[in-house]
Amino acid sequence: MKRTALGTAVAAWSLLALGLGSMAAAAASPFEDGVKALAAGDAQGALRQMEAAVAGEPENVRYVSEYRQAVIKTGSYDRAIDFFEKLVKDHPESANAWLNYGYAYVDKIPAAGAITQVILANNALTRFSRSIEIKPTWLALYTRGNSYLYWPKIFGRAPLGVADLERALAMSKNEPKRVYHVHAYVALGDAYVKTDQPEKARAIWQEGAGAKLFPDEPQLKARLARQGEELESYINDQLDPNKRVDTNLREVWEAR
Repeated sequence: MKRTALGTAVAAWSLLALGLGSMAAAAASPFEDGVKALAAGDAQGALRQMEAAVAGEPENVRYVSEYRQAVIKTGSYDRAIDFFEKLVKDHPESANAWLNYGYAYVDKIPAAGAITQVILANNALTRFSRSIEIKPTWLALYTRGNSYLYWPKIFGRAPLGVADLERALAMSKNEPKRVYHVHAYVALGDAYVKTDQPEKARAIWQEGAGAKLFPDEPQLKARLARQGEELESYINDQLDPNKRVDTNLREVWEAR
């Protein structure tokens, strides 16, 4: 049977559509390429691809967080700091870029000496503050507030932590409940302990452990099970700057 002109055109378009579909399926994004390279042991290739992805989407929480996790695995802390320095120059109003620039300094702290740790921590706070100036999100306020708690009492930064964490907690009460909101309850209680307000600490932990919030959270249970010097010793151990702070934002990007 002779093919009509219309039939020929339809067939041609179908083949073209199939070809384009195959090309789209075959073309992976720089981020996906970076994940594959990391899994294959190609650290430099992974970082290069992930940096391309982040540079293209600096507000993508997953891309930026997963890039930093790759940096931690490879110990490429200075490379990441240099990358974020350029990123915020290219995207000065990206709150997410500034926030993760601060995290890049935090990620390096366990690998540094005591004096350098102070410099890194201070640099991180500066970047967190810039992120908050651009956009005061729950995550940014919690992050800066929690960071203040790692400083010894003599620096007088715990009250600043209280202020940030109270704002973060108030903000979370006006948002849909997320699993990561529990961290503000934990940290605010720690901030109250560090500012000699143990009763307020216990009250906020009990609130967070309520049946409608986070009754199974082990960090809240651990604090509520301790009092006095035992509690202070436990919190100080949790806030040891030589221990790696978990800056993985998986809980945040998975909730979006």
